[in-house]
Amino acid sequence: MEFGNVYFLGIGGIGMSALARYFMYEGKRVAGYDRTPSQLTSELEAEGAAIHYEDDIRLVPSEFLDPESTIVVYTPAVPADHSELVWFRREGFEVVKRSQMLGYLSQGKYVMAVSGTHGKTTTTTLAAWLNREVAGGGSAFLGGISKNFGSNLVLGDGDRLAVEADEFDRSFLRLYPDVAVVTSADADHLDIYGTHEAVKEAFSQFVGQIRPNGALIIKEGVDIAIDNPDIDVWRYSYDTPCDFYARNVVLAGGGHYRYDIVTPDGVIEDCTLGVPGWVNIENSVAAVAMLWCAARRDGRTLDAERLRRALAEFEGVKRRFEFYINTPEIVYMDDYAHHPRELSATITSVKKMFPERRVTAVFQPHLYTRTRDLYEEFAEALSEADEVVLLPIYPAREEPIEGVTAEIIAERVTVPYRMTDREHLAETLAAMPVDVVVTFGAGNIDACCGKVAAALRSKFGK
Repeated sequence: MEFGNVYFLGIGGIGMSALARYFMYEGKRVAGYDRTPSQLTSELEAEGAAIHYEDDIRLVPSEFLDPESTIVVYTPAVPADHSELVWFRREGFEVVKRSQMLGYLSQGKYVMAVSGTHGKTTTTTLAAWLNREVAGGGSAFLGGISKNFGSNLVLGDGDRLAVEADEFDRSFLRLYPDVAVVTSADADHLDIYGTHEAVKEAFSQFVGQIRPNGALIIKEGVDIAIDNPDIDVWRYSYDTPCDFYARNVVLAGGGHYRYDIVTPDGVIEDCTLGVPGWVNIENSVAAVAMLWCAARRDGRTLDAERLRRALAEFEGVKRRFEFYINTPEIVYMDDYAHHPRELSATITSVKKMFPERRVTAVFQPHLYTRTRDLYEEFAEALSEADEVVLLPIYPAREEPIEGVTAEIIAERVTVPYRMTDREHLAETLAAMPVDVVVTFGAGNIDACCGKVAAALRSKFGK
């Protein structure tokens, strides 16, 4: 692949923007299209990318209209009839999916890939942080904005490359990792896969692509076929004894925990993770297992003291357990959870962090198809909160489906609920007797966070 220009269709996506940043770092000219402006697109424009927001080939800079010097990268979220995509294909440009480009850039690297229907972003970001702080190098393409790195792109010395292996559209099958984590294989993206069994089959295929002498780190209880005789298979869990797990877990205040990490060759005692929530302990066990496998490849052992310090200094990922307010009177946090298992895990974590307090879960469903396929599971997960506020479905790439609305979730919630829209969310919450508030969703609910926080601060005089 020799080219001077890279054009991105869907440049504002979290994975696409990381690739755009990489190519700008490499000295390539970068331009792209996205449906709407966002903080990410504003940052990319400030960094030198030319971006427009209408599907119109006339808005593409002229230097990107030569197939000899330009490669086009697109996200599967862009529809097949998108006029710019159709034009580039018709004119003979090399057009590749984001996953193909990521696979190309991973060649020659020691690939540390995190897959799963939830937990990927935090685990990948923590692995990247541990690579930097414990092993002294490594690069990463992340599915969220790391607070430690201030970016979704990490560039560092050495051959280690941490990547998020996304199952959507079977994108992760473009990767051939050296060490891979499987956090979960739940029913999701059924608009792509059709059945849960097909989801599990894709994860099995991904496991089959781990390179010889590599390693699989799979969460205890995940039920997929493992047919790759040339790899080591390790199990991990939150606190169930297996190859890697946490023990002596103690709530230390503010939702943070102290714990030991058990590995196959010893125990790393007295760890404290810099982000709250028991589910992040589980993520940290998986990330440490990846570092353990990488160190084993190099004939080394993990430096326990450096590891403890790095875990304590980990600041997490934006929109993952992100606190806006944390006082005895009112707590407000935001989280990206958009699958029933994620919602359940986060609500459970919040209730453990703040026992005896009332939790209000605010949820913006993401995608009509996901709502159609999982509305009963969403209602069950949300009912673990004390009260629920539901927003209309965020459509993303989809057209509406008749009869599929947020109301089909609301009708099955077993705790008190109310409906509102994004524009009125802050005033709705300010008028409610709230205590601990968590906003959830993968759409644009995060654009409300500042306004919600301001309204709650005003209500409680903070």
